[in-house]
Amino acid sequence: MRKIYHLSSCSTCKRIIKELNPDAGFILQDIKTEKITEAQLNLMAGLSGSYESLFSRRAIKYKELNLKDKNPSEEEYKNYILNEYTFLKRPVIIIGSKIFVGNAKKVVESAKKELQAK
Repeated sequence: MRKIYHLSSCSTCKRIIKELNPDAGFILQDIKTEKITEAQLNLMAGLSGSYESLFSRRAIKYKELNLKDKNPSEEEYKNYILNEYTFLKRPVIIIGSKIFVGNAKKVVESAKKELQAK
C-alpha cells in the first residue's frame, strides 16, 4: 500500500507532498472530502501502535473540548478521530507496512528515505 492521508487546505501537507513527490502509484486521500473509514483508521493504528499516536493535540477542537484535562482511552481517541477529521495528526504516509505520522522533520525525512529505498 502506498497512501497519503492529508488535508488539501493545509499548507504544511501540500509542502510535504511536494517534497516527497509521490509517484502515480500513490493514493492521496483528502480527509476532509473523503472521510476516514473505521477500517482505514484501524489499519493506521495497527501500523503505528495506537490510536493516540495518530491523535493531534493541535486541533482547535482539542482546546474547545478541554481534552487536555481528560485522559481519553484508546477507544475514545479512535472515536474522536472518526468523528472529527481535524483530530488526525497529518499527513499520514503509508509505504508498504511502514507508517509515518505527522509533519515533524524527522518523520518526513524517514518517509523520504523509505520512498528512495523502494
